[in-house]
Amino acid sequence: MKTKYLYINTIGCQMNVYDSESIARILLPLNYKETLSLEKADLIIVNTCAIREKAEQKVFSFLGRLSKLKRKKKGLIIAVGGCVAQQEGKKIFTRTPFVDLVFGTQSINRLPFLIKTVETKKERIVDIKLSEYMDEKKRYNYKNNGKATAFVTIMRGCDNYCTYCVVPYVRGQEISRNSEEILYEIKSLVDSGVKEITLLGQNVNSYGERHGVSSFSELLLRVNNIKGLLRIRFTTSHPKDISDDLVACFKNLSRLCKHIHLPAQSGSNQILKKMNRKYSKEEYIEKIDKLRGACPDIAITSDFIVGFPGETRADYAETLDLIKRVEYDNIFAFKYSDRPNAAAAAFLNKVSEEEKKERLKNLLNLQQHYTALKNQNYIGRTEAILVEGPSKKQNKSISEWTGRTSTNRIVNFACDEKILANELSANKLINVIIEKSFSNSLWGRVVFNNQKACHKGKKNYAA
Repeated sequence: MKTKYLYINTIGCQMNVYDSESIARILLPLNYKETLSLEKADLIIVNTCAIREKAEQKVFSFLGRLSKLKRKKKGLIIAVGGCVAQQEGKKIFTRTPFVDLVFGTQSINRLPFLIKTVETKKERIVDIKLSEYMDEKKRYNYKNNGKATAFVTIMRGCDNYCTYCVVPYVRGQEISRNSEEILYEIKSLVDSGVKEITLLGQNVNSYGERHGVSSFSELLLRVNNIKGLLRIRFTTSHPKDISDDLVACFKNLSRLCKHIHLPAQSGSNQILKKMNRKYSKEEYIEKIDKLRGACPDIAITSDFIVGFPGETRADYAETLDLIKRVEYDNIFAFKYSDRPNAAAAAFLNKVSEEEKKERLKNLLNLQQHYTALKNQNYIGRTEAILVEGPSKKQNKSISEWTGRTSTNRIVNFACDEKILANELSANKLINVIIEKSFSNSLWGRVVFNNQKACHKGKKNYAA
């Protein structure tokens, strides 16, 4: 069978990254091999995100660039998947008539059939059917690709219906995977050399609640017992579903990283109610205090939306107060934008674009102060780093590497490749003394068992 080439452009969240990796595996029996060259590709898949307007704009901007390639290369198949595909359906054909296939968030396992139909019958297909059960993927024995980290989806969909969010409409209702299937996948990944697993879901805290499988804290315990696994992370958490059992996991599970991403979205109770978040500012702070009580060194990150419809300057000030109260390690913050189907799109008292821009700028500046202080506190500390690979900003004269602390901070360091390979022969963890802090990362030097530095560095390396 002739080898064909697959190009995947992944836009959006970690779950999309996981889905794209699944797509590549699923299409292997059709003899599709991944390529980084658009011109070489026989099949181009755009895995899309609809959570924010900017992400959706990126989708159609990329598709626009493919029209010329489609005319030039006979037989090229262009497919659009993910959340925008689920949301727009056949309307994508009207906007981009050169697209051959539109497949939704729950259609991935049907891709081999869909692609084969397009290849043989030259038909244009839309498949955006949602189901009420989790269609488990074929079990794979993963090959060692050198990666230290991997994502594993444990559930999909969401039942919370936050008024700004499209996830329930494009990902469907909340459905949890069978725990045995999750554990099998993780064990296969660990056998292939993976050392860190990130469990994914729109709201991992409510895993199993609807379907009578193990609770999320019980699942974490079972994952923690997998031999050869060094670290566990998870995202995303909904504050209303943080249980005492989950809080205790940060104290009792040795492999659970000291980091939680806990989106607040707003510090105003009035806005939280309009967002349908189902918790108050006071309840949120209580959860934070419990987490820090169980794990004093825990890093806490969050999401915020500024300029939600009806957000007054007083509401915005309460959000700033929350950031000052919690002192987050880092945050992601965004300007509110109307999304199709989301209830808030119909809300009145929209905040002007200019005001949203100013609020976002001030909020990020405030958080940068706390991030800088927290990063500076790492200077002089020795941290266990999970080495992920070469640093993105390589220096020609030395080998630079990158990894993360348990608290999810990026650490770059220099070390001879042969020495590093020898040190990491048993696992992917290495001790690094932090010497410099930057806005988004740390710099350090490797320390081996004999306490001799691999490379002290005579240069002020940029993060």
